[in-house]
Amino acid sequence: MHILIISDIHSNLAALEAVLKAANEEGYDRVWCLGDVVGYGPAPNDCVTEVQSLEALCIAGNHDWAALDRIPLEDFNRDAQEASRWTRDQLTLQSVSYLEGQPKLRVEGDFTLAHGSPRYPIWEYIQLPSIAAANFAHFDTSYCLVGHTHVPAVFRALDDRKAEMFFPPLDVPLALGEGRLIINPGSVGQPRDGDSRASYAVLDGEADAIRFHRVEYPIGRTQTRMKEAGLPKRLADRLAFGW
Repeated sequence: MHILIISDIHSNLAALEAVLKAANEEGYDRVWCLGDVVGYGPAPNDCVTEVQSLEALCIAGNHDWAALDRIPLEDFNRDAQEASRWTRDQLTLQSVSYLEGQPKLRVEGDFTLAHGSPRYPIWEYIQLPSIAAANFAHFDTSYCLVGHTHVPAVFRALDDRKAEMFFPPLDVPLALGEGRLIINPGSVGQPRDGDSRASYAVLDGEADAIRFHRVEYPIGRTQTRMKEAGLPKRLADRLAFGW
């Protein structure tokens, strides 16, 4: 079974469509979505509808919760607050119902799914080996899939207190089964690693491996829609720089 792993779509329909088109060429059987379907971008309802139509196994992200008024907007920077308010006002009842139905954490076989971290699923960023090391005690499966940082990365447990971090190469299978891992596929809709291309991963259950991929998408289309919606200019500009 091939599983398409996506995260942090952030209402960027053009990026999501590009990922789905590229993934279709490789082929996949299921979709796992690691949260933040909405927030920042111009097409929240379209993205929710698309993820729902894929029958994706999905979890909640902090921007999903912000749009549902489940966390205070004061926890966000000014641009994110403005985008969250706009998103909240745009959501249809169907979109609200879908987002409300997503849990903070899921377990599927050998995989735990969390948006931020298994320790604090909604908010914690796993950006450093020390943070990853502390999180391995908070899930029982061999692997944990996370998003939130918008940076594709892998953390491997070395012992009870240490972990190593590395950035996986593109289009090359990373073998599983050699220790416990925390895996981040990067962001579909707002990459932050200096590469503006949409990021995703595909899990190959038969080969017991995962591949990381990038795909270009029409950034200008998303930027135009953001401008038309009156969303903060900085949020649109940053898409071109992958930051």
